[in-house]
Amino acid sequence: MATLTVHIDNEKDLPILKEILNRFGASYNEEAGERPLNKAEKAIYKRLKTSFEEIKLHREGKIELRDARELLNDL
Repeated sequence: MATLTVHIDNEKDLPILKEILNRFGASYNEEAGERPLNKAEKAIYKRLKTSFEEIKLHREGKIELRDARELLNDL
């Protein structure tokens, strides 16, 4: 017997995949989705999301970011 682990990103696809497995007579185990983020993880996620948005705006020429040298000089 072989084991196959599948990670489904689109929840709409799950019933279709289950039906296919049932028609082939395959057994499967369904596990719950991801756990919720704790407070610290949410804060990190928010900071990273903001940073990536700023990088995107910088690449589009909509904002100017500080040079690393400027940042180090301020320290």
